[in-house]
Amino acid sequence: MDQSPHPGTTPSTLTSFLRFVTFGGGVGVASGAAVALLTGLLPFALANALITTASTVLATELHARFTFGSGLRPAAAGRGLLRCGLRHHLRSAGTAAAAYGVTTLAVLVLHLIERTPGLAVEQTVYLAASGLAGIGRFVMLRLYVFATPHKRPAPPAAVELPVDLARTRPPRASLTTAS
Repeated sequence: MDQSPHPGTTPSTLTSFLRFVTFGGGVGVASGAAVALLTGLLPFALANALITTASTVLATELHARFTFGSGLRPAAAGRGLLRCGLRHHLRSAGTAAAAYGVTTLAVLVLHLIERTPGLAVEQTVYLAASGLAGIGRFVMLRLYVFATPHKRPAPPAAVELPVDLARTRPPRASLTTAS
């Protein structure tokens, strides 16, 4: 069942952004808790990889259903409960990887500039980079990953003339000559 109030319509940019922050942030908070719980059972790197994969799939599905109103339907697409196909998930994962790269690079550059920055400075840099990366990710998801194809206008219908042109032609001149 389509969750958007008007199937086939794309929410406004502001509505999409607020939903992006809500769903993406919610999944992020839940992921942090899940990683903390799993590290008691698994090595951190494995727990983080599993949760990152699961949270990216979940966030992609939430964004398809609610944030961007992509119009993808599970039954029609033959994907079971999933709305997104592999292409959407890979593109979304690409934007998440790029965001990860931005935040990691920002913190690495901070450590090159300041060998032992305080926690407040490090968190400020990380959160600022996360905010910028999040805005970039939102733009890419909206314009590239979940963009709805624009419908081309239908070609104009054939115009029927009330007059039959075949019958209104002037008579041909006779090829015979008078003698």
